[in-house]
Amino acid sequence: MDLKQLEYFVRVAELGSFTRAAQALDVAQPALSRQVRLLEVELRQNLLVRNGRGANPTEAGNLLLAHARGILHQVERAREELGRVRGALAGRVAIGLPPSLSRVLAVPLMRAFRQKLPQASVSICEGLSVNMQEWLATGRLDIAVLYNAQPAAELDVSPLLEEDLVLVQARPAGLPQDPPPGTVSLSEIAPLPLVIPSRPNAIRMQVEAALAHIGLRPTVALEIDGVAAILDLVADGAGAALLSRNAVSSSIRPSAFQVRAIVDPPLRTRLSLAVSAQRPATLTQQATLDLLRRTALAVLKPDATGEDHSALERAASRRSA
Repeated sequence: MDLKQLEYFVRVAELGSFTRAAQALDVAQPALSRQVRLLEVELRQNLLVRNGRGANPTEAGNLLLAHARGILHQVERAREELGRVRGALAGRVAIGLPPSLSRVLAVPLMRAFRQKLPQASVSICEGLSVNMQEWLATGRLDIAVLYNAQPAAELDVSPLLEEDLVLVQARPAGLPQDPPPGTVSLSEIAPLPLVIPSRPNAIRMQVEAALAHIGLRPTVALEIDGVAAILDLVADGAGAALLSRNAVSSSIRPSAFQVRAIVDPPLRTRLSLAVSAQRPATLTQQATLDLLRRTALAVLKPDATGEDHSALERAASRRSA
């Protein structure tokens, strides 16, 4: 069996579509289909059921999928071991970050990655947590930082840290640059016009759930996805926003906003690191996972030491053994 054919088959099976697989692999769809068909001819088995909605593995296809993932992982491990002989880990790692964190984490993470893993390559993409969970399961991402991640059989998820959400409003004219810190109760937020992401954004869902718990609903002025756009609209007077302090401090004009802590009760979001439970982690991915965790703690929670390995990293080590 040809390794390229196995890689093509795995990607089609995971994404459920020849079209999506061709886009992910950056190959022409006819060439992709031909290679998968040649694999079926060689094995004398139909591996995929093709229909108008995509392609799904047959019983034989599911059996090969499990083997093919292991084969491709072992090939990648062999390359990494050879790279270690040269003195460096190699390979490619795809990382997913929420838009609210990407601006804060991307630069220090890339700087640390180039320093610690100079022979490896990394790609970073932004996405909603609900989308990134799907991308982890289908192999588009290797690692992701998720907001309020829900347990899933196909993922290994471990807590990273918690962030407080704050009320962000335009700074009134004449207000000092550093006004005394203020607070606002959750019930006081309900009538305020909010500039907020659309569903199923994790923060949007959390705000709605927290207000529903006290019998209230948010007043949505505008729905827009993207932290930069939300802050621009808040600065323009379109409404208020509920974001993390890091999202505001890393904006282009943090002085344009006043920030108030939310109390009674506070709003806290859980940040987690997630990897696929179906696909063993390579050595490069494990090293990147550790690097991402340490960088995130250093940037988002400077008082954390980041010395203890998380349960997620131990799980990744077990899977790679």
